[in-house]
Amino acid sequence: MSDAKAIDALVNRFNDLKKEIGRVVIGQETVVEQIIISIFSGGHALLIGVPGLAKTLMVNTIAQALGLDFKRIQFTPDLMPSDIVGSEILDENRTFKFLKGPVFSNIILADEINRTPPKTQAALLEAMQEKAVTVAGKQYKLDAPYFVLATQNPIEQEGTYPLPEAQLDRFMFAINLKYPSYEEEVAIVKATTTDQNNSIRALFNASEIIDYQQLIRRIPVADNVVEYAVKLVGKTRPHAAGAPQIVKDYIDWGAGPRASQNLILAAKTHAAMRGKYSPDIENVQAVAQGVLGHRLIKNYKAEAEGLTLEDIIKVLL
Repeated sequence: MSDAKAIDALVNRFNDLKKEIGRVVIGQETVVEQIIISIFSGGHALLIGVPGLAKTLMVNTIAQALGLDFKRIQFTPDLMPSDIVGSEILDENRTFKFLKGPVFSNIILADEINRTPPKTQAALLEAMQEKAVTVAGKQYKLDAPYFVLATQNPIEQEGTYPLPEAQLDRFMFAINLKYPSYEEEVAIVKATTTDQNNSIRALFNASEIIDYQQLIRRIPVADNVVEYAVKLVGKTRPHAAGAPQIVKDYIDWGAGPRASQNLILAAKTHAAMRGKYSPDIENVQAVAQGVLGHRLIKNYKAEAEGLTLEDIIKVLL
C-alpha cells in the first residue's frame, strides 16, 4: 500500500477510534485527540487536572481501543525507583533474576507524578527518553510502542515535588483537563449510575501503531511550514532579535529546539487524521497551545496582570 492510500485508510480508522472511545469517555474530545496525536507521533503527554475527571478511565479506554497493554503507577512520597523499574531478586536456584516493574508496558499512566521525589521522577523520565532501563549494569529494552501519560494535580502543593521546567520539556503535550459542560455532566451521571458496562473493542495492535508512527515520520513537510514552526518557537525567546514586545515584557524563558521538532511531528499527525498528505501552517497552529504551553515561563509581571500563557501564545500565532 502506498503512503497516500495508507493515510486515506488512517482517516477512517481514527474516526472509528474516536467513536469507540466516545462510548465510554463522554466529552473531552480535544483531550482525547491530543493524547492520540501524542501516541501516533511517538511522544508523551502531561495531563493537568483536578481529581475526578476520569483521567484513569480515559487512558485505560484508549489503551484498550488501541489493543495495547496498560499499567497505572500511583506516585507517592515513599516510592523508590526500583518500585517502578524493577529489581533483581534471588530465585530458588540462588541466582539473580530480574523482576520487571510496572514501567514495562505499552501505555503507562503515571498518576500524580508531582507526589514523588526527584529520584523516582528521574527513573521514569529516563525510561521515557531512552525507551530502556538499566538495572545492575544491564540494559533492558521497553516494548514498542511506548507512551507515558503523566498527571499533575494542581490543587495541593504542600509536600509535592513539581517537575522542573527542563523535565517538562520531555513531554510533547501538556493538556489542561477542564470540567465537563452541564450537558456532558448530565450524560456522565446517567451513564455511570447504572449497571451497564460498555466493553471496548481493540481496533489496532502494537505492530500497526509502530507502522503508522513510521508512516507519519515519512510525511513530507514544505519548507515554509518548517520555517513557520521554527520562527514561532524563536518568537517565544525574550532575548531573541525577533521577539515581540509581549514576550519581552512577560516571558522569562522561551521554548527550545525540542518544541520545533514536536510542533512538526504533531502537525504531521494532525494533518494525517484529517486526510491531508502534508501539514500546513494551520496544522501547526492547531497543536501550538499544547506543545508550547508548558515550555514558556512567565515572569512576575504577567502573574500580577493575570495574563495567561494561552493569551500570549495566541498573539504569537
